[in-house]
Amino acid sequence: MPKIEIACFNIEATQIAQQHGADRVEFCADMPLGGTTPDFQETEIVRRALHINLHVMIRPRGGNFVYTADEFTQMQEEILLFNTLGVDGFVFGFLDIAGNIDKQQNSVLVELAGGKPCTFHRAFDEVSDSAQALEDIIACGFTTVLTSGCAPNVDLGLEELKRLVQQARGRLGIMPGGGLRSTNIGRIWQETDAAYFHSSAITDGSETAVATEVQALVKAVKG
Repeated sequence: MPKIEIACFNIEATQIAQQHGADRVEFCADMPLGGTTPDFQETEIVRRALHINLHVMIRPRGGNFVYTADEFTQMQEEILLFNTLGVDGFVFGFLDIAGNIDKQQNSVLVELAGGKPCTFHRAFDEVSDSAQALEDIIACGFTTVLTSGCAPNVDLGLEELKRLVQQARGRLGIMPGGGLRSTNIGRIWQETDAAYFHSSAITDGSETAVATEVQALVKAVKG
């Protein structure tokens, strides 16, 4: 049975996600930037309140996914820091200037996660060669790729999502996300046979998940 991850940009959203049937929270800050590393104290509050899995985004800024040496150091320190809270996993991703996976830097962070599952986030949708990028991500030790199928949203990326699921089969999970709502999740699930789905569940223009949308997402794949 598929599972649902809700991208949450504040404490309230994490509570809504848990209360209405989500399997996992991706906690981050700065929704307008597509998500960045959340506040440590807020994450501590969230960790104490959640009994479902909590993954934390490690991203020092918005913009591209080519990071400086200082930013790389910051990300290493953040993984070690958030690990002390007992979070369940991490979300991050490095590219080089040519749009390839930076295997060295990604591998260092996966190693620092200490065996906790790591998701390569939607930096994947900016790679130059998705088939090669997927192999590189698997080699780095990631457990999941969050992607819209290298398109603006999952509807436009559906054919690529299907291809990626087939390529990754048995080695890594492809998690469709980006424009995923209760209105299209059923079709995306049936077409891709993916095991995990990602949505902010925001349908009202705010920055907080909507309870009825979380419920509808869950119902669409779990009945």
